[in-house]
Amino acid sequence: MRIDGARLLRERERKALTLRELAKLADVTHVTVWRLENETSGAARPSTLRKIAAALGVEPEALIDWGGGADEKGKAAA
Repeated sequence: MRIDGARLLRERERKALTLRELAKLADVTHVTVWRLENETSGAARPSTLRKIAAALGVEPEALIDWGGGADEKGKAAA
């Protein structure tokens, strides 16, 4: 699954978490979070997506890159 890096960054900043703090809460490496935010990693494992979403208090679907220029699931970008 491809994660929307910009959305992940917004959610992390909304929670006022550093990259390392989110990584620790999600039990992933800070490199993993950085790669996902900067979209250099391609796809994330479903388990990684679930852990990061849980740490942020959002549904996993909120972080998925749905493609097609959508800003959020089912909403076209303005």
